[in-house]
Amino acid sequence: MHIVLDASGPDAVQASTIGDDVSPPPADRRVLARSELAAFVRAREAEEPRPRWVWSDSRVWYAPLLAAGVRVERCVDLRLCHAILRASSFTAGTALAAAPVGPWDTAVTIEQEAHPDAHTALFELDAPAPGATPSALDEFRQQQEAVAASSDPGRLRLLLAAESAGALIGVELRHAGLPYSAERHDDLLTELFGARPAYGRPAVLEALVAEIRAGLEAPDLNPDSPPDLLRALQRAGIMVTSTRSWELRRIEHPVIAPLLRYKKLSRLLAANGWAWLDSWVRDGRFRPDYVPGGVVTGRWATRGGGALQLPKQVRGAVVADPGWKLVVADAAQLEPRILAGLSGDQAMASAGRGKDLYEGIVASGAVEERAQAKVAMLGAMYGATSGESGRLMPRLARSFPRAVRLVEEAARAGERGEIVTSRLGRSSPPPGGSWRAAQGAASASDSTAADERRARTLARDWGRFTRNFVVQASAAEWALCWMAELRNRLAALAPGAELTDAPHLVYFLHDEVIVHTPEALAAASAEAVVAAAQQAGRLLFGGFPVDFPVTAAVVDSYAEAK
Repeated sequence: MHIVLDASGPDAVQASTIGDDVSPPPADRRVLARSELAAFVRAREAEEPRPRWVWSDSRVWYAPLLAAGVRVERCVDLRLCHAILRASSFTAGTALAAAPVGPWDTAVTIEQEAHPDAHTALFELDAPAPGATPSALDEFRQQQEAVAASSDPGRLRLLLAAESAGALIGVELRHAGLPYSAERHDDLLTELFGARPAYGRPAVLEALVAEIRAGLEAPDLNPDSPPDLLRALQRAGIMVTSTRSWELRRIEHPVIAPLLRYKKLSRLLAANGWAWLDSWVRDGRFRPDYVPGGVVTGRWATRGGGALQLPKQVRGAVVADPGWKLVVADAAQLEPRILAGLSGDQAMASAGRGKDLYEGIVASGAVEERAQAKVAMLGAMYGATSGESGRLMPRLARSFPRAVRLVEEAARAGERGEIVTSRLGRSSPPPGGSWRAAQGAASASDSTAADERRARTLARDWGRFTRNFVVQASAAEWALCWMAELRNRLAALAPGAELTDAPHLVYFLHDEVIVHTPEALAAASAEAVVAAAQQAGRLLFGGFPVDFPVTAAVVDSYAEAK
């Protein structure tokens, strides 16, 4: 059963109840005042079977319900599902994929907002056609028709369900917040920087600036200005071409050590210093704004707060409430294991069964050391062709031919300007207009050698993107299934309890989660984390024997888990 929610004027909501067959008119259609919606949803969630709520955007509809103490089990997030179905190769040729651009196509990814010309959108579209936004009910019907007419309805349904569950989780993460001690964060910063200054740099950074200026004989140097710093380094006889840390580390000079320390500490201060603490931590909680599907591969992003880059130096401030524990869990070597499942490479799956995958690759004879195995796998997934990765790739291909063939074929498809598709049906965007223009210029009768070089470079770059897309997007699907299954298992540990009174998710980072749980349920929560990971593997790959081992540590502080 589905209940579709549509806005009906500024203060009213229309709720339409439909069955699995969405074509007939709704069995029940009623108009509610917005003030009545929470009670209506609470009552329907108490019935069996629980409905699947269908709405335009979970951030808009679910957040007020959570604030009213109402939690829902399932939903369809039409905004996120539309983006998947519009672009998927599974739905090519359906009415939804071929429809003119409309209001449902206006959502953009975080990548587009940051880099509007990067062509990493879900798809390239012109401005939306004028007209009113179609109703949620009409959009839902069109999406269901697209899935039914797709080349693989089963996988798509799983993807849409997982994506929608992720939307619920994103709202719940913000609502619950990550337990966070402002006092402990201040202590950690004070240990690193000295006392918080009223203005300007902290004492430790000022001392490093003085040391850097003396070492470069540049008394007015601003080390935060890359051009100024580069000129000062070159005047001192240090012939570098940039101020990037990786290049500086290769230089032997007394000024390099304090400079690298300054760069590291100043980045931490800018990203997670006292200003960050003042802006993002309230009432013992850090509440970032997660954006499910915010990256073109389906990975999550955040709007502000930097939750996906919480550095180790401040993780000690993430502490459980009194009487509660944190369960910190991460999946080992997720993307290589996803590649084994995607390609059906029995040898690679066997290398990681019950053990560290990289050690298994060494045991297979492909390479001699674990570090080499890691470098070789990263090269395979990200397209490294030179250095140690390039040298090891042929050996990896001999031992695991199906896995290497899959990413190589994805790369060649990208070089030809074709799209590639994840395990469950999320497809990569086509390359943008500048890419197509470059390929066209190289093929023209009056093309130059420079045109051809540019076209080859862009083709290789896009091939590296599609090579990684199939793995990273499928890994994002596994993570969504993991979290959705875990969410259900945690709710079952405390039936009927409100979100923050039961074990609940409070943090997510690609292949890592944190659960905040009453101490009495900590062991059961840790078991749920591991069991949910195994179920996610079965959902994606059925009976194919690829392991997804997860470590789950029950701790008082995030820092204790690492």
